[in-house]
Amino acid sequence: MDLFWDFDGTLFDTYPIMVKSFEQALQLNGVRSSKATGLYRAMRQGSLGKTLEKYASENQLDLQGLKKDYSNYESQLLDQAKPFVGALAACHENISKHGRNFLLTHRDDQAKKLLKVHGFEHLFTGFITGSDHFARKPDPASLNYLLQKYKVDKKNAIMIGDRNLDILAAHNAGIKGFLFDPDNTISVTSFPEKQIKSLNELSLLFK
Repeated sequence: MDLFWDFDGTLFDTYPIMVKSFEQALQLNGVRSSKATGLYRAMRQGSLGKTLEKYASENQLDLQGLKKDYSNYESQLLDQAKPFVGALAACHENISKHGRNFLLTHRDDQAKKLLKVHGFEHLFTGFITGSDHFARKPDPASLNYLLQKYKVDKKNAIMIGDRNLDILAAHNAGIKGFLFDPDNTISVTSFPEKQIKSLNELSLLFK
């Protein structure tokens, strides 16, 4: 099986860091922080970019300044991010069954650094990060690039992500999409082929 993995909220539990960084950026700009659960839900149900735009507009803040403050805080905290339970085992098991793993993320090369630190890097055949400057999901351009470069059989390919846009990207590229939603945050509108609450559920793929 060829598995295409999202990074934030799928392989690594980065949302606590993202929420904390967002709160600190808002406070730096004189905005009393919203409830963390509201920020988390906004990012999961939409995207970080849309959430930044929303809070900048609502509070009459300079969007680019807010983005910069957020990024500065996040870069200091990101090394604390840990992989989800079952992530490393799923990647190992896929390799053991002659499958391949690919990374597909809007995050920059920090994602690859964290994969290396936590023992994932050698389990991945190809990578697309924000540094490659592809159009953002659900545009399938980045997925199509990997599919073509590595001669992937689309019938045996699955995109795994934690948001509707990951599933839409998969479908736009002609492959299956599995939605990882461990806390039932997503209002599902993307018709994933499967919804999972734990990455350990992926072991059924390899039997």
